[in-house]
Amino acid sequence: MKNSLVHMNKLFLLVIMAATLVVFSGCSSNQGKPATEENINVKKDFVLATTTSTQDSGLLDVLVPIFEEQTGYMVKTIAVGTGKALEMGQNGEADVLLVHAPESEQPLVDSGVVTNYQLVMHNDFIVAGPKEDPAGIKGLTATVEAFKKIAADNALFVSRGDDSGTHKKELGLWKNAGIEPSGKWYQETGQGMGATLKVASEKDGYSLTDRATYLALKHELNLDIILEGEESLLNIYHVMQVNPEKFENINGAAAKAFVDFMVAPETQKVIEEFGVEEFGEPLFFPDANTK
Repeated sequence: MKNSLVHMNKLFLLVIMAATLVVFSGCSSNQGKPATEENINVKKDFVLATTTSTQDSGLLDVLVPIFEEQTGYMVKTIAVGTGKALEMGQNGEADVLLVHAPESEQPLVDSGVVTNYQLVMHNDFIVAGPKEDPAGIKGLTATVEAFKKIAADNALFVSRGDDSGTHKKELGLWKNAGIEPSGKWYQETGQGMGATLKVASEKDGYSLTDRATYLALKHELNLDIILEGEESLLNIYHVMQVNPEKFENINGAAAKAFVDFMVAPETQKVIEEFGVEEFGEPLFFPDANTK
C-alpha cells in the first residue's frame, strides 16, 4: 500500500512538471513574434463620424474600401451634419471625425478632446437655384447681396436646418446680410445635403450646397449653379482622432490609421482625381501637407 502511494505521488509530480514545461514552451515560442490576431485581441472596427457631403458625393464609397483592404480595420460610417459629428466626438461616441466647420472644430482641438488634427481637402459652396432664377441673383458677385435679394423678393430658400457645416456657413451668410430668415419663403428640411437639394429642386427654391454633392446629384435635379466663386464660400475639411486618453472605449490605433491614410500621398491622389472622369472636374482638392 505504501509503495502504491509513493508511485502515485511520483506520477502526480511528473504530470505537473510536464504541464509546466508545456506552458513555458508556449510562452517562449511567442517571444519575438509580431502582434497578430492570433496572439492578441485586436479591436478591428471603429466609428467614423462625418458630414453627409463626403457620403452623398460618393467619395467615401471609393476611399473606405481601399482603407479597409490596406489596414484590415473595418469602418462604421455615420454620416450626419458636422454639428452632430462634433457632438459625437465630444461625447466619445466616435473614434475619428471628418468634418468641414473649422470654427466649430477648434474648441475640440483646444480642449484636447481631439488630437492629430489634419487638413485634408477643400472644395467650395455654391448657391443652386431654379433655372428661371426668380430672384434675379445670377451674375451677382457677392453672396450677401444675393441673400438680401432672395429675402426681399420672398423667393423660396431651402435650408438644411441641421446644424451641419453647410448650415453653419449659411447662417453666417444671413448674419452678414443683416437678415434673420423666417416666414413661408424660408423652409428647413432638417435633412442632409442630398435630400435638401431634392426638396429645393421639387419646389423651385434656392439652396446653399457644397459643390461635390450638387455635381454628384445634378442629373436628378432641376437646379443650376446660380452663384459661385466668392472667397468666403471656401469649404475646408479636416480629419482628427478622438483622444483615447479622454474616453476609454476609443479605438486609438484604428483612428490613427485612418488619419494617416487620409493624408497619405496615395490617398490625396485619389481625392484629386475623384469626379474628373464622370463630371469633367474634381469634386475635392487635396490639401494635406500644404500648410
